[in-house]
Amino acid sequence: MRATTLHAAGLTLSALLAEPVDVAPRAVLVALHGGGMRAGYFDSRARPGLSLLALGAQLGYTVLAVDRPGYGLSAARLPRGMALEDAAPVLRAALADFSTRYATGAGLFLVAHSYGGKLALAAADASGGPPGDAFGDALIGLDISGLGNRLAVAPHQLPGPGGQGEWRKHWGALRLYPPDAFRLGQALLSPVPETEAAQGPSWPERYPELAARVRVPVRFTFAEQEQWWRHDEEAVADLTRPFASAPVRVDRQPDAGHNISLGWAARTYHLRVCGFLEECLLARDAALPQRRPAGAAV
Repeated sequence: MRATTLHAAGLTLSALLAEPVDVAPRAVLVALHGGGMRAGYFDSRARPGLSLLALGAQLGYTVLAVDRPGYGLSAARLPRGMALEDAAPVLRAALADFSTRYATGAGLFLVAHSYGGKLALAAADASGGPPGDAFGDALIGLDISGLGNRLAVAPHQLPGPGGQGEWRKHWGALRLYPPDAFRLGQALLSPVPETEAAQGPSWPERYPELAARVRVPVRFTFAEQEQWWRHDEEAVADLTRPFASAPVRVDRQPDAGHNISLGWAARTYHLRVCGFLEECLLARDAALPQRRPAGAAV
Protein backbone atom coordinates (compact mmCIF):
# COMPACT_ATOMS: atom_id res chain seq x y z
CA MET A 1 0.00 0.00 0.00
CA ARG A 2 1.28 3.47 -0.85
CA ALA A 3 0.04 7.04 -1.05
CA THR A 4 -0.70 8.49 -4.48
CA THR A 5 -2.44 11.47 -6.05
CA LEU A 6 -5.12 11.94 -8.68
CA HIS A 7 -5.59 15.05 -10.80
CA ALA A 8 -8.94 16.41 -11.91
CA ALA A 9 -10.41 19.79 -12.82
CA GLY A 10 -7.47 21.67 -11.35
CA LEU A 11 -7.68 19.74 -8.08
CA THR A 12 -5.29 17.21 -6.58
CA LEU A 13 -6.94 14.39 -4.65
CA SER A 14 -4.96 12.21 -2.28
CA ALA A 15 -5.49 8.46 -2.25
CA LEU A 16 -4.13 5.13 -1.03
CA LEU A 17 -3.22 2.51 -3.61
CA ALA A 18 -2.62 -1.24 -3.35
CA GLU A 19 -1.85 -3.40 -6.41
CA PRO A 20 -1.55 -7.16 -6.92
CA VAL A 21 2.00 -8.46 -7.16
CA ASP A 22 3.34 -9.63 -10.55
CA VAL A 23 -0.09 -9.99 -12.17
CA ALA A 24 -2.42 -7.67 -14.06
CA PRO A 25 -5.43 -6.61 -11.95
CA ARG A 26 -8.78 -8.28 -12.53
CA ALA A 27 -10.46 -4.92 -11.85
CA VAL A 28 -10.07 -1.79 -9.72
CA LEU A 29 -11.95 -1.40 -6.44
CA VAL A 30 -12.45 2.35 -5.96
CA ALA A 31 -13.19 2.93 -2.26
CA LEU A 32 -15.03 6.10 -1.13
CA HIS A 33 -15.09 6.92 2.58
CA GLY A 34 -17.92 8.45 4.57
CA GLY A 35 -18.38 11.84 6.20
CA GLY A 36 -15.77 12.89 8.75
CA MET A 37 -13.37 10.08 7.78
CA ARG A 38 -10.43 9.63 5.38
CA ALA A 39 -9.36 7.05 2.80
CA GLY A 40 -7.62 5.05 5.55
CA TYR A 41 -11.06 3.89 6.69
CA PHE A 42 -10.58 1.03 4.21
CA ASP A 43 -7.12 0.14 5.50
CA SER A 44 -7.71 -0.92 9.10
CA ARG A 45 -4.50 -1.94 10.86
CA ALA A 46 -6.19 -2.93 14.12
CA ARG A 47 -5.74 -6.60 13.24
CA PRO A 48 -4.29 -8.47 10.23
CA GLY A 49 -6.87 -9.28 7.58
CA LEU A 50 -9.21 -6.32 8.16
CA SER A 51 -7.83 -4.01 5.44
CA LEU A 52 -9.71 -3.90 2.14
CA LEU A 53 -6.55 -2.67 0.42
CA ALA A 54 -4.49 -5.64 1.58
CA LEU A 55 -7.24 -8.20 0.91
CA GLY A 56 -8.12 -6.82 -2.52
CA ALA A 57 -4.52 -6.88 -3.69
CA GLN A 58 -4.11 -10.44 -2.40
CA LEU A 59 -7.16 -11.50 -4.43
CA GLY A 60 -5.85 -9.93 -7.63
CA TYR A 61 -7.54 -6.52 -7.64
CA THR A 62 -6.10 -3.04 -7.55
CA VAL A 63 -7.64 -1.08 -4.67
CA LEU A 64 -7.75 2.73 -4.84
CA ALA A 65 -9.11 4.43 -1.70
CA VAL A 66 -9.74 8.09 -2.51
CA ASP A 67 -9.93 11.07 -0.18
CA ARG A 68 -13.15 12.65 -1.44
CA PRO A 69 -13.12 16.34 -2.53
CA GLY A 70 -12.82 18.45 0.62
CA TYR A 71 -10.72 15.85 2.45
CA GLY A 72 -7.00 15.10 2.44
CA LEU A 73 -4.91 17.16 0.02
CA SER A 74 -7.93 18.95 -1.45
CA ALA A 75 -9.15 20.25 1.93
CA ALA A 76 -7.03 23.41 1.73
CA ARG A 77 -8.45 24.28 -1.70
CA LEU A 78 -11.99 23.35 -0.63
CA PRO A 79 -12.35 24.51 3.00
CA ARG A 80 -16.15 24.38 2.72
CA GLY A 81 -16.12 21.11 0.81
CA MET A 82 -17.93 20.51 -2.45
CA ALA A 83 -21.57 19.98 -3.37
CA LEU A 84 -22.46 16.46 -4.46
CA GLU A 85 -23.32 17.52 -8.01
CA ASP A 86 -19.87 19.14 -8.35
CA ALA A 87 -17.92 16.36 -6.63
CA ALA A 88 -19.26 13.65 -8.99
CA PRO A 89 -17.61 14.99 -12.18
CA VAL A 90 -14.40 15.64 -10.21
CA LEU A 91 -14.33 11.99 -9.13
CA ARG A 92 -15.00 10.78 -12.66
CA ALA A 93 -12.20 12.98 -14.02
CA ALA A 94 -9.84 11.78 -11.28
CA LEU A 95 -10.56 8.16 -12.19
CA ALA A 96 -10.05 8.96 -15.87
CA ASP A 97 -6.63 10.32 -14.89
CA PHE A 98 -5.90 7.15 -12.94
CA SER A 99 -6.97 4.97 -15.86
CA THR A 100 -4.43 6.61 -18.17
CA ARG A 101 -1.59 5.64 -15.82
CA TYR A 102 -2.60 2.25 -14.42
CA ALA A 103 -4.05 -0.99 -15.76
CA THR A 104 -7.71 -1.32 -14.77
CA GLY A 105 -8.53 -4.88 -15.86
CA ALA A 106 -12.25 -5.38 -16.41
CA GLY A 107 -13.01 -1.86 -15.18
CA LEU A 108 -13.93 0.14 -12.08
CA PHE A 109 -16.08 -1.06 -9.19
CA LEU A 110 -17.13 1.56 -6.61
CA VAL A 111 -17.09 0.50 -2.94
CA ALA A 112 -18.59 3.23 -0.80
CA HIS A 113 -19.41 3.87 2.84
CA SER A 114 -22.08 6.24 4.17
CA TYR A 115 -21.75 9.66 2.46
CA GLY A 116 -19.36 8.05 0.01
CA GLY A 117 -22.35 6.06 -1.23
CA LYS A 118 -24.07 9.30 -2.20
CA LEU A 119 -21.06 10.25 -4.30
CA ALA A 120 -20.93 6.76 -5.84
CA LEU A 121 -24.56 7.00 -6.93
CA ALA A 122 -24.08 10.53 -8.27
CA ALA A 123 -20.90 9.54 -10.13
CA ALA A 124 -22.58 6.50 -11.69
CA ASP A 125 -24.78 8.90 -13.66
CA ALA A 126 -22.58 10.77 -16.13
CA SER A 127 -25.47 12.30 -18.09
CA GLY A 128 -24.99 15.98 -18.68
CA GLY A 129 -21.27 15.89 -17.86
CA PRO A 130 -18.53 17.34 -20.06
CA PRO A 131 -17.08 15.28 -22.95
CA GLY A 132 -14.90 12.44 -21.74
CA ASP A 133 -16.51 12.60 -18.30
CA ALA A 134 -18.60 9.44 -18.50
CA PHE A 135 -17.51 6.02 -17.26
CA GLY A 136 -18.92 4.35 -20.35
CA ASP A 137 -18.45 0.59 -20.12
CA ALA A 138 -15.71 0.94 -17.48
CA LEU A 139 -18.14 0.98 -14.53
CA ILE A 140 -18.86 -2.54 -13.27
CA GLY A 141 -21.11 -1.94 -10.27
CA LEU A 142 -21.61 -0.28 -6.89
CA ASP A 143 -21.31 -1.77 -3.40
CA ILE A 144 -22.60 0.63 -0.73
CA SER A 145 -22.70 0.24 3.06
CA GLY A 146 -24.04 2.48 5.79
CA LEU A 147 -26.45 4.44 3.56
CA GLY A 148 -30.21 4.39 3.17
CA ASN A 149 -32.78 6.94 2.09
CA ARG A 150 -34.92 7.18 5.22
CA LEU A 151 -33.26 8.75 8.23
CA ALA A 152 -33.52 7.03 11.60
CA VAL A 153 -32.58 10.31 13.34
CA ALA A 154 -33.76 13.89 13.22
CA PRO A 155 -31.94 15.98 10.55
CA HIS A 156 -30.27 18.16 13.19
CA GLN A 157 -28.58 15.06 14.65
CA LEU A 158 -26.57 14.41 11.49
CA PRO A 159 -22.80 15.06 11.62
CA GLY A 160 -21.75 18.58 10.67
CA PRO A 161 -18.92 21.12 10.99
CA GLY A 162 -19.67 21.49 14.69
CA GLY A 163 -19.25 17.79 15.48
CA GLN A 164 -19.15 14.21 14.27
CA GLY A 165 -22.64 13.37 15.50
CA GLU A 166 -23.50 10.97 18.31
CA TRP A 167 -20.55 8.61 18.84
CA ARG A 168 -22.62 5.48 19.48
CA LYS A 169 -24.50 5.81 16.20
CA HIS A 170 -21.21 5.60 14.29
CA TRP A 171 -19.87 2.63 16.17
CA GLY A 172 -22.57 0.63 17.96
CA ALA A 173 -21.51 -1.81 20.69
CA LEU A 174 -17.83 -1.73 21.68
CA ARG A 175 -17.60 -5.53 21.38
CA LEU A 176 -17.94 -5.21 17.59
CA TYR A 177 -14.46 -3.67 17.24
CA PRO A 178 -10.88 -4.74 18.03
CA PRO A 179 -9.46 -2.90 21.07
CA ASP A 180 -7.07 -0.83 18.92
CA ALA A 181 -9.76 0.30 16.47
CA PHE A 182 -10.76 3.40 18.42
CA ARG A 183 -7.20 4.57 19.07
CA LEU A 184 -6.15 4.06 15.46
CA GLY A 185 -9.41 5.51 14.23
CA GLN A 186 -8.58 8.91 15.72
CA ALA A 187 -6.04 9.46 12.94
CA LEU A 188 -8.78 8.95 10.33
CA LEU A 189 -11.14 11.62 11.63
CA SER A 190 -11.58 14.80 9.60
CA PRO A 191 -14.03 17.71 9.94
CA VAL A 192 -17.23 17.31 7.94
CA PRO A 193 -17.13 20.13 5.35
CA GLU A 194 -19.84 22.75 5.63
CA THR A 195 -21.31 22.21 2.15
CA GLU A 196 -21.48 18.45 2.65
CA ALA A 197 -23.23 18.86 6.00
CA ALA A 198 -25.70 21.37 4.58
CA GLN A 199 -26.81 18.93 1.87
CA GLY A 200 -27.26 16.03 4.29
CA PRO A 201 -30.90 16.58 5.29
CA SER A 202 -32.03 16.83 1.65
CA TRP A 203 -30.77 13.35 0.71
CA PRO A 204 -34.15 11.54 0.99
CA GLU A 205 -35.59 13.95 -1.61
CA ARG A 206 -32.58 13.79 -3.95
CA TYR A 207 -32.11 10.03 -3.80
CA PRO A 208 -34.90 8.72 -6.09
CA GLU A 209 -33.76 10.70 -9.15
CA LEU A 210 -30.12 9.62 -8.72
CA ALA A 211 -31.03 5.97 -8.19
CA ALA A 212 -33.27 5.93 -11.27
CA ARG A 213 -30.31 6.91 -13.49
CA VAL A 214 -28.00 4.08 -12.38
CA ARG A 215 -27.46 1.40 -15.04
CA VAL A 216 -25.09 -1.03 -13.26
CA PRO A 217 -25.75 -3.57 -10.47
CA VAL A 218 -25.98 -2.16 -6.95
CA ARG A 219 -25.70 -3.84 -3.55
CA PHE A 220 -26.59 -2.11 -0.28
CA THR A 221 -25.38 -3.48 3.07
CA PHE A 222 -26.77 -2.48 6.45
CA ALA A 223 -24.86 -3.35 9.59
CA GLU A 224 -26.80 -5.19 12.26
CA GLN A 225 -26.45 -2.12 14.49
CA GLU A 226 -26.92 0.55 11.82
CA GLN A 227 -28.48 3.53 13.62
CA TRP A 228 -28.34 6.44 11.16
CA TRP A 229 -30.67 4.92 8.56
CA ARG A 230 -33.87 2.93 8.71
CA HIS A 231 -33.56 -0.56 7.24
CA ASP A 232 -36.88 -2.14 8.15
CA GLU A 233 -38.93 -3.89 5.44
CA GLU A 234 -40.83 -0.75 4.45
CA ALA A 235 -37.64 1.35 4.25
CA VAL A 236 -35.82 -1.28 2.18
CA ALA A 237 -38.71 -1.44 -0.30
CA ASP A 238 -38.56 2.34 -0.63
CA LEU A 239 -34.78 2.17 -1.08
CA THR A 240 -34.88 -0.31 -3.96
CA ARG A 241 -37.99 0.97 -5.76
CA PRO A 242 -36.32 3.76 -7.84
CA PHE A 243 -33.87 1.37 -9.57
CA ALA A 244 -35.83 0.95 -12.77
CA SER A 245 -32.79 0.18 -14.96
CA ALA A 246 -30.38 -1.67 -12.66
CA PRO A 247 -30.45 -4.86 -10.59
CA VAL A 248 -30.33 -4.03 -6.88
CA ARG A 249 -30.23 -6.04 -3.68
CA VAL A 250 -29.96 -5.37 0.04
CA ASP A 251 -27.89 -7.45 2.46
CA ARG A 252 -27.27 -7.24 6.18
CA GLN A 253 -23.97 -7.69 7.99
CA PRO A 254 -24.28 -9.44 11.37
CA ASP A 255 -22.07 -8.42 14.28
CA ALA A 256 -21.30 -4.99 12.87
CA GLY A 257 -21.95 -1.33 13.55
CA HIS A 258 -22.10 1.57 11.08
CA ASN A 259 -18.30 1.63 10.64
CA ILE A 260 -18.20 -1.93 9.29
CA SER A 261 -14.72 -1.69 7.75
CA LEU A 262 -13.15 -0.82 11.12
CA GLY A 263 -14.77 -3.68 13.03
CA TRP A 264 -14.31 -7.42 13.49
CA ALA A 265 -16.74 -7.91 10.58
CA ALA A 266 -14.49 -6.02 8.13
CA ARG A 267 -12.94 -9.11 6.52
CA THR A 268 -16.30 -10.84 6.16
CA TYR A 269 -17.82 -7.74 4.60
CA HIS A 270 -14.87 -7.13 2.27
CA LEU A 271 -14.99 -10.73 1.04
CA ARG A 272 -18.66 -10.23 0.26
CA VAL A 273 -17.77 -7.04 -1.63
CA CYS A 274 -15.32 -8.99 -3.76
CA GLY A 275 -17.89 -11.74 -4.20
CA PHE A 276 -20.42 -9.24 -5.52
CA LEU A 277 -17.82 -7.85 -7.91
CA GLU A 278 -17.22 -11.36 -9.23
CA GLU A 279 -20.98 -11.84 -9.65
CA CYS A 280 -21.11 -8.66 -11.73
CA LEU A 281 -18.23 -9.87 -13.90
CA LEU A 282 -19.87 -13.26 -14.32
CA ALA A 283 -23.14 -11.65 -15.40
CA ARG A 284 -21.21 -9.71 -18.03
CA ASP A 285 -19.42 -12.81 -19.33
CA ALA A 286 -22.59 -14.89 -19.45
CA ALA A 287 -24.86 -12.19 -20.91
CA LEU A 288 -26.77 -13.06 -24.07
CA PRO A 289 -25.34 -11.36 -27.15
CA GLN A 290 -27.28 -8.33 -28.31
CA ARG A 291 -29.38 -8.98 -31.42
CA ARG A 292 -28.78 -6.72 -34.39
CA PRO A 293 -31.89 -5.02 -35.75
CA ALA A 294 -33.20 -6.60 -38.95
CA GLY A 295 -31.43 -5.15 -41.97
CA ALA A 296 -28.54 -3.73 -39.95
CA ALA A 297 -25.11 -3.82 -41.60
CA VAL A 298 -22.76 -6.54 -40.37
